[in-house]
Amino acid sequence: MKVENYIREYLTGYQNYKDYWNYEDGCVLIGARLLYEATGEKAYFAFIDTYLKHFVMDDGTIAHYQTGKFNIDSINSGKILFFMYEKTGEEKYRKAIEVVMDQLRNQPRCKCGSFFHKQLYPDQIWLDGLYMAQPFYMEYETKYDKKKQYNDIIKQFENVQKYLYDKEKGLCYHACDEAKVQFWANKETGCSPNFWLRSMGWYLMALVDTMDAMSIEIYEQYRKLQDIFKQVLKGILRYQDEKTGLFYQVIDRNDVEENYLETSGSAMVGYAIMKACRMGILLKEKYEPIGTGIFESLVENKLQEKSGSYHLTDICEMAGLGPENRRERDGSVAYYLSERIVDDDPKGVGPFMMAYAQYLQLKKEMR
Repeated sequence: MKVENYIREYLTGYQNYKDYWNYEDGCVLIGARLLYEATGEKAYFAFIDTYLKHFVMDDGTIAHYQTGKFNIDSINSGKILFFMYEKTGEEKYRKAIEVVMDQLRNQPRCKCGSFFHKQLYPDQIWLDGLYMAQPFYMEYETKYDKKKQYNDIIKQFENVQKYLYDKEKGLCYHACDEAKVQFWANKETGCSPNFWLRSMGWYLMALVDTMDAMSIEIYEQYRKLQDIFKQVLKGILRYQDEKTGLFYQVIDRNDVEENYLETSGSAMVGYAIMKACRMGILLKEKYEPIGTGIFESLVENKLQEKSGSYHLTDICEMAGLGPENRRERDGSVAYYLSERIVDDDPKGVGPFMMAYAQYLQLKKEMR
């Protein structure tokens, strides 16, 4: 009941994270969708329906959608439109899907073929962006475009492994500047200098959600993503905290005193593992205890009672790289540990809800 009460109160009092179409709200919307599918509780559907009524117009226009910035983060909330179109049959959602897809069709790209993270960050691939765009892109291709762009989607994951993956560490850097001109970029590789937990969480979720949206009949391409997922997961599990099963804000630097076990990224890893077990990507007997253990540890250690109500604690409020006028965002260990640690941020609560939905589904399947 502790988890259910927290989520119910959170959604009841939820205030939009920004006044425009944004990825943070999208995390909560996706969490609500997955919980609706896991429980059938109408309150989760009502939350999504109420939110979208303020944004999606009858002609499919999305209010306050900043398309001209070509911010890949803006794609994330679009994932919920597929669900709403299928549930309601309202044509405005089908039209809104095209509005989001039009951004991807025109999104600037790096020379290697990957999407720019945003127009403000030219020539840059961020792990975050794979989660924001690729599951939406894959669902669109599977349902509406006869799988024509599957190769493009797979290639963008392969680019991450080619340019951002560190074989020795078994981890992916937060971002890469293809032009190698950013102040935070390694002049030889273009990569940022450290491994940020939430970016790796985004990436693992991107992989499993993209596989979920694709046709498994295209086996060779499905297998490529499956192999990448297993490789990346194996790497991050090397750094799992032995006592709690959670992960550090700067993944591989538990030797730094100020480092801490961060909630949002840990929830993302737990979600990805549990969903991969349900999909048959991972051996359930081996990995289910790891995934469920992460979620149970979050409930025990991070869902804390304060002043008579529960709060999800130890969430990194935000972290990024650059731009030039934000040189403190240099990707250093000190930088990642300087960002504010907050409670109840949707970037943590959304993935916590997603993880809880997988947890419930696994428990249901065990009966």
